[in-house]
Amino acid sequence: MFKTLLTALVGLGLSTAATATTLVEGEHYEVLPEAVETRVDDGQIEITEAFWYGCPHCYNLQGSVSEWYETLDDDVTVVHMPATMGGDWNKHATAFYAAEELGIREQLHADFFDAIHQDGRQLTETDDVAAFFSDYGVSEEEATNALGSFAVKSQVNQANARMRAMRLMGVPALVVDGRYLVSPSSAGSLANMPQIADALVEKVREERAN
Repeated sequence: MFKTLLTALVGLGLSTAATATTLVEGEHYEVLPEAVETRVDDGQIEITEAFWYGCPHCYNLQGSVSEWYETLDDDVTVVHMPATMGGDWNKHATAFYAAEELGIREQLHADFFDAIHQDGRQLTETDDVAAFFSDYGVSEEEATNALGSFAVKSQVNQANARMRAMRLMGVPALVVDGRYLVSPSSAGSLANMPQIADALVEKVREERAN
């Protein structure tokens, strides 16, 4: 996981919102070596949040990033992407896409995080995940079928390919427009990540307007 730096942003006071003009490449964000194709409609700006349910930093980011998502304009689309680094990471990615397949992902996303980090549940075994899902209006049989489905396995594989294309070595991470990477270390802290990413969204708008 990225090491979280608890220092203030250099050149960006926490009391002052970051802007596209105050950002410094290599200091506040990184540019991916090759742009990754986005999966949003034309005219939309994609924000990809890469995370792992078992990651405490990802869990701690949820409060600030969720509040930020609610402020985004209609030209921005958020894509949640579970990281796939094998083992429990892939099991949790499977749970994420199974929940999407069943139409319950938005309902349980925060609760899944809470169950792991507040209640100490692992949620890596199929039976445990199916039982968890059953609290959201689906049967354990439906949940088990989704967790083992070809469609969900394909989505996990696609997430793995996308993560490799983005050259992500840890989470949490925010990738703006398939080009700009924000990590806790580049942003200066977890809390600063939405601020930097928001400025990058504006940077993309300015680039497209020129």
